[in-house]
Amino acid sequence: MAFATRLFSRSTRQVYNGQSILRLEHATSARSFAKGAGSVPPSLKGDEMLKGIFLEVKKKYETAIGILRKEKITIDPDNPAAVSEYAKVMKTVREKADLFSESQRIKYTIETRTQGIPDARTYLLTLKEIRIKRGLTDDLGAEAMMINALDKVEKELKKPLMRNDKKGMAILMAEFDKINQKLGIRREDLPKYEEQLEHKISKAQLEELKKDALEAMDTQKKRDEFKDEEMPDVKSLDIRNFI
Repeated sequence: MAFATRLFSRSTRQVYNGQSILRLEHATSARSFAKGAGSVPPSLKGDEMLKGIFLEVKKKYETAIGILRKEKITIDPDNPAAVSEYAKVMKTVREKADLFSESQRIKYTIETRTQGIPDARTYLLTLKEIRIKRGLTDDLGAEAMMINALDKVEKELKKPLMRNDKKGMAILMAEFDKINQKLGIRREDLPKYEEQLEHKISKAQLEELKKDALEAMDTQKKRDEFKDEEMPDVKSLDIRNFI
């Protein structure tokens, strides 16, 4: 048991660190606290803002840990049922602790990174940068299709397409609708795509947990005090016992 306890300390942290409580939403929180600090004496504005942010993060952290102490998580990324259960637990964590889902984080990133971009081409290229940095793949080749559509529209307009050009953007959106139809992408299916994305992320996080646990086992097994102990099956470890 001592062996399992030590080896799993790092992997346990990965569960909630993987769904980091210090995410992008706190940039928004900081601004909201700053806006509400008008009645605070000038000398205390910074301290009060930081205190408010700290208390909010602390509340989110305690909420997340409280859920993880109750829910059973099986570290078995090859078992679809285990992945689905993990995804369900992490969804509960996000909802109760008011954290962003991956799709919400992507949306937030897009909104902040593209704010102020005047032209459609730079906007699309920025979306590509965001996708690559998030580790997302464009298996359908949609980006190339969108750039081709933009080339077509700009050729008709005989000038770069600006985002405040309502007529030009309407033409581009019509071209994008054709692409979506060709690829079989429907707006009403977006919740399904979000669920699929979260499922992939859950599987990746379980794989990382398993990797961390196996590495910790291997390290501890080399120590004299644990050399006679049998290595436990990762799937048998119960995270609730180590939080």
